[in-house]
Parts: sequence; C-alpha cells; structure tokens
Amino acid sequence: MTRSIVWAVIFGLVAAILQSTLLSRLAVYGAKPDLVLGIIVYSAYVNGMMTGQLSGFFCGIVLDFLTAAPFGLNAFIRVIIGALTGLMKGTFFLDIFILPMTLCAAATIAKAIILFLLNFIMGNSVLTYQLAAPTLWVELAFNTLTAPILFAFLRRFKFFLARRS
Repeated sequence: MTRSIVWAVIFGLVAAILQSTLLSRLAVYGAKPDLVLGIIVYSAYVNGMMTGQLSGFFCGIVLDFLTAAPFGLNAFIRVIIGALTGLMKGTFFLDIFILPMTLCAAATIAKAIILFLLNFIMGNSVLTYQLAAPTLWVELAFNTLTAPILFAFLRRFKFFLARRS
C-alpha cells in the first residue's frame, strides 16, 4: 500500500508541475485539465478507499504548496474524492473508455460541489465555480476527454500504482 501511495504522489507531483507550467498556457476560459484529480481517481479505484484518501491528501498538499489556495483546501477536497472513488473499487470493470470518463466527470462535479459548500460555509474566503461561467464546464470537458488517455498511461505503470493481491 505504501508503494502505491508514494508512486501516486510522485505522479501527482509531476502532473501538478505540468498543470502549473505547460497546461496553464493551454487554458481555455481559465480552465485546464486537472491531471492530479485523474491520478487520484485512478489510484483510488484500483487500490481502494484508504489508498485513495492518502494519495488524495498528499497530492492535495503538493497542490497547496504550488497554488495560492488556502492551505489544506486541495488536500481536503482530494481526500473526499479519493474516499468516494475508493468506495467503488471493484464495482465495475475498468474499461478503456467509458468508466474513466465517468469517474473523472463525477470527480470534477464533486470537486465543484465541495467548493460550493465550503464557500457557503466559510464565506468568500474559498473561491468557487460560477455555474453561469464556462470555467467549470470547460474543465469538466477537459477532465472527461483526457481521462481515457491518462488512465491508459497510468495503466502502463500498474506495477507501481496498484497494490499486489
């Protein structure tokens, strides 16, 4: 379990750096693919809830250091998403196309809902998506469309990212 968490965090660190440098130049309406979210979803679905929570926490801490978000916000969101995705471990056959897209779309929507609830509870200290603005919808499309490619890439490293049975 430790090995899969460490490798998920390493992949998350590389993805976070890639997101903040290269992918930020390709942003549409300020939205870019959330590759770290996809890595957490993959790790949680393959390994279960505890690995999803821990990899979500550590990847979120990495993102908290790289972004201007309040410290712990990304970690909190990704722990919840990792736990929810980990609950579904083994429920469905992990195909190439449909399930990765569905999981990443659901994770993006869950992220938006969590941010909305935190904004409602804490006031304007937590930025949230505006439903009328295209940012959420473009990010949802990016995450959904990049999910099969990301999962196929991560599947190549299944030896590192998946727990041995």
